[in-house]
Amino acid sequence: MTGAPPQETPDPGLVFKMYRAVVGVGLVCGLAIVTVFEITRPIIARNKIEARQRAILYVLPGATDSAAFSRQAAGNFVDLPVDAPGELVFAGYDAAGGLVGLAIEAQGMGYQDIVRVLYGYSFDQQTVLAIRVLESRETPGLGDRVEKDAAFLRNFGELDVQLAAAGDALAHPIEFVKSGTKTSAWQIDGITGATITSRAVTKMLSRSTAHWMPLVYSRRAEFAKPKEGAK
Repeated sequence: MTGAPPQETPDPGLVFKMYRAVVGVGLVCGLAIVTVFEITRPIIARNKIEARQRAILYVLPGATDSAAFSRQAAGNFVDLPVDAPGELVFAGYDAAGGLVGLAIEAQGMGYQDIVRVLYGYSFDQQTVLAIRVLESRETPGLGDRVEKDAAFLRNFGELDVQLAAAGDALAHPIEFVKSGTKTSAWQIDGITGATITSRAVTKMLSRSTAHWMPLVYSRRAEFAKPKEGAK
């Protein structure tokens, strides 16, 4: 009975060449990815700022210009560059330089992922004027209806966020109701077939307005249009 054939020993030189080739390809690919990322990062950041600027003018009808503001530790607001890091709110101004209102970002978990929106706030009316979705990965034809459904978007034409007499909370926090059952100006009619996403938008707006409205309303004067060359 013959034994098993002897196993061939791999050529160490060939193994090293293969290893070197794999490592080399990995290094080249890694360098290419990093290079592309570094080249495109400022372009992506600039495109996001430009998209946000368009959204600001959309959610603040009548605004032709805007400026970014940040809340300081003392509670006051100061204007900053639009690309400044941190949590910003955006004041919109008409052609005469008058304050139209504020644009504020809000975000929350939708059905599949984070949904980010920008909404406009009127000091004079104490209402939400409009919203614009900045980022969403919701299911096309279902969750993305919060961006396209005309009836749902009408919720935000004059959404009541008036403060209570003490000025430290909303008189009526924003609340979600089933489609077609809205009876009050602070309610949001949901979307049949996209209940989870429309409820998520309601929740994020309710949370955001409850936080921001008491902080900004009494400091309206601080959002006056910054003078040219002030910085």
